[in-house]
Amino acid sequence: MTEQQIIQAILSGDHSKFEWLVEKYQAMVFRTAMGFVHNKEDAEDLTQDVFIRVFQAFKTFNGDAEFSTWLYRITVNTSINHLNKIKNKGLLHFAEDIFQQLFNKASEDQNPQQQLEQTERDKAIRKAIDALPEKQRTAFILSKYDDLTQKEIAAIMQSTEGSVEQLLQRAKSRLQKKLSLIVGKK
Repeated sequence: MTEQQIIQAILSGDHSKFEWLVEKYQAMVFRTAMGFVHNKEDAEDLTQDVFIRVFQAFKTFNGDAEFSTWLYRITVNTSINHLNKIKNKGLLHFAEDIFQQLFNKASEDQNPQQQLEQTERDKAIRKAIDALPEKQRTAFILSKYDDLTQKEIAAIMQSTEGSVEQLLQRAKSRLQKKLSLIVGKK
């Protein structure tokens, strides 16, 4: 069965085929969510939330866009909504993740000082990405974490390729400015 046939079967009421879509796209959804939240547990929760939302909204999928594009939109929106809830509550989930990385990172290549420096660089990179304006951050994450083309990103963001290119250029420029001193340290 092709993906289109499976989607048609689901739309016709055969919900058992939904598992196939989950298996096919689960890693993509997780990777995209991880790009926004930088925390494995949160990304796993968001992945579940996305597929629950997809299942609930499946009847609204009309096939105007590719299924993957529709799924990316739901993933991006769910991730951004999650971040806005955290931001509005004033919670930062990074501290726990950073401590886990710092204390559980057993690397034969790095001594404790190098591990600490790497953790600090990683933290600075995540903070710099998180500080990007929403559209720039979304375009950057879809480009770098999911390795999507500008055409695919434009479809997901319901924009033009030219505006995606500008968003990516601006995001890279901002990140270079913010990270030039940090990344240069070794």
